[in-house]
Formats: sequence, C-alpha cells, structure tokens
Amino acid sequence: MSVLDTLRERGYVAQLTHEDEIAELLANEKITFYIGFDPTADSLHAGHFIQVMVMAHMQQAGHRPIFLIGGGTTMVGDPSGKTDMRKMLTQEEISRNGERFKQQVSRFIDFSEDRALLLNNADWLLKLNYVELLREIGAHFSINRMLAAECYKQRLERGLTFLEFNYMVMQSYDFLELFRRCNCVLQMGGDDQWSNILAGANLIRVKEAKPAFGLTFNLLTTSDGRKMGKTEKGALWLDPAKTSPYEFYQYWRNVDDADVEKCLALLTFLPMEEVRRLGALRDQEINTAKKILAFEVTKLIHGQEEAAKAQQAAEALFGGAGALDAAPTVAIAPGQIGSKLLDVLAAAGIIPSKSEGRRLIQQGGLYLGDTKVADQDMLLTADLFQDGSLLVRKGKKTYHRLVIE
Repeated sequence: MSVLDTLRERGYVAQLTHEDEIAELLANEKITFYIGFDPTADSLHAGHFIQVMVMAHMQQAGHRPIFLIGGGTTMVGDPSGKTDMRKMLTQEEISRNGERFKQQVSRFIDFSEDRALLLNNADWLLKLNYVELLREIGAHFSINRMLAAECYKQRLERGLTFLEFNYMVMQSYDFLELFRRCNCVLQMGGDDQWSNILAGANLIRVKEAKPAFGLTFNLLTTSDGRKMGKTEKGALWLDPAKTSPYEFYQYWRNVDDADVEKCLALLTFLPMEEVRRLGALRDQEINTAKKILAFEVTKLIHGQEEAAKAQQAAEALFGGAGALDAAPTVAIAPGQIGSKLLDVLAAAGIIPSKSEGRRLIQQGGLYLGDTKVADQDMLLTADLFQDGSLLVRKGKKTYHRLVIE
C-alpha cells in the first residue's frame, strides 16, 4: 500500500492537482514536499495537528517533509476562511511564535540527518525587490482568476485589502523557491488552501517547464460540518500552558459519537482495522472508543505520563476512581476567602463573567462538590474547602479544583 492509499484510507485526502501522476510519484519515488504554517499565535493548535499527522505518515513512507514557517507570509496575512483581515503582528512576535512552532513539531517529525527540513519563508520573502517580483511573478497571475478563487471571493463583499491580495502570489513564490532550492515537487495543505496551492503548482510549470503538484486534505470538522478544535476558551492548543493535558483529554473524550471513527483515523496511528472496530461500537460501548481516542491523542501531544494523569483525573471525576491531581487547578489568594463566589470564579477565569455565572445558577448548572449552588450571592468560605481544595463543576462535564495559595 502506498502512502497515498494510506492517506485516502484514513480520510485525509480532499483534492489533488494531477491524481494519476501523484499516485505514481508517491508509489515509485522518494520526494520532497512541504506544508506551510503561519505563526499567527505562540502555539500550534488541533487544526495544525492534522497537517503534522500527514507529514508524519509521509515521512514514515520515506518522503522528506519541509516544515515551512511563514515568517514572511504572516506579515501579510492569509485571507482564506476569514471574514475580516487578520491582526497585524510585529516581526518580533512572528519570530517568537515561529520558535515555539519549531519546538512543538520536533516531537513528531525527525529532522536529523536531512530527513526533514525546517525553513522560514522570511529568509527569501523579506529580501524581495517589489518591481522584480511584479515582473518575474506577477505577470503570470490573472486578476480574473484570482478574484474567482474561493479564498478571495468570500471576502469581496466585506472588503479585501491589497495587502491580503498579495498572499496568493507570495505563497506561490514559496513553492517556486522551494522547488529551486530543495527540488520540492509537492505542496500539501488544508482544503481551504486549494486555490493557493493550485496557483503555486501552475507557477512552477510556467516558470520552470517542469511538473509540480498539489494535494489538500480535509479540515477537522464534525459530522454536521462544524469546525472541531474549539473550546469555550478558544482554540484547542498543543501547548500545555494554554490548554492543559486534562482539558485536551476531555475535549476528545467528549466528541460526538458520530465523530469517533473519523478522529481515530485522522489523529492516531492505530491500525485501521482497530479504528473501524472501535468506530462500530454503539450506545454505552462507544465510551470505550472515546477513552481510547482521548488517551491516544493526548499521548501523542503530551506524552504517555501526562495522558495517564489526565485519564486518571477523568476517572476520578466521572467514575469515582483515580487521582484528582491532574484536574485543572486554579489557585486563589487567602484574601479572596469571604468574597462572593461568582466574583472569585470570574476572576479565576472559571466562568467567563458574573452574568454567565448567574445564568448558570438559574439553570441549575453550578456545583461545589456534589452540592448545587442556588444562591447567586453565595460567599466563598473556608469551611467549603476539604483537604485544602474545593471541586467546582459547571454543567455535567467541566471541573476545576480551587486551592488556596
């Protein structure tokens, strides 16, 4: 089975520029390919992890990945899938974020002995002469075709800046540069990048008169089309300081039944026979599959020890067994004892606002230990803490431990 067959079987592949040629290439040769990551934040998130998994499968099959940090493209901002212009970051912020990306991806991709490359497009994009770029590259881009691209079309009504309009040209230039530098013949990315990837492959064919290819993979969505990897706090980050291993574990433990098989296929290395067996479980038995999914994904991101701690904490909270130590813990100052409970919870970030806390109490969804909170003006008193901690529950599934510093 070729790596393309593997990627298809596991549900990654969305579109290909030249299907038969790509199939033959991946089956018979060892190629260099790339995926670009714009460091718009200081951590990779769950959506990026799909792309990292694709890179890992490709590397295991003997192909060489280029993990391209978009230090230059982030200066412009990708309009794909965005209704508004992205926040402008400074060069220092972009560089700092890129360093974090490097640290995180090294867990999954082997960069030793030239098995993979880690490059930054700032090294060439920030040195470009604008008029030379227009003459060498811009002449090969049709404005009509660009405006018809999905990444621009959805922005035209709300306003598309000339800054962002350059993004496709810059990403295409990346592919050309990597083709020339590293003999990179394949660009891969999420399906929202199809227009950009297509433009880059076409540019190489025009400029170099040689074949270049593109492949996109499916975005991480639920069975009803909603984007996965979002929590009430925002993105599901790979950095444990931004999303704790317990929160990360719980996210996958609580996915919808209909999404379990897809997530097992895309986000773990379990054999597909096992993925299909687990995905076929029904009713209460599907919880076994969800626990395996949560453990396997957390193990990949945070390691075996943190995954085991998160699993134990979940069992303690939901099954009455195991240790609570890995549950999300929030420390409060002794001076907060005697304050209103909602004031303390809002200040600690356990509830987004006091008004949200009042709504939660009205709906019967806030608990201290096993006791439902009924009084919106309840005070947080020292006697509520047992062994120095207090368990706060929102709804059925969200727990926090309050401890006094």
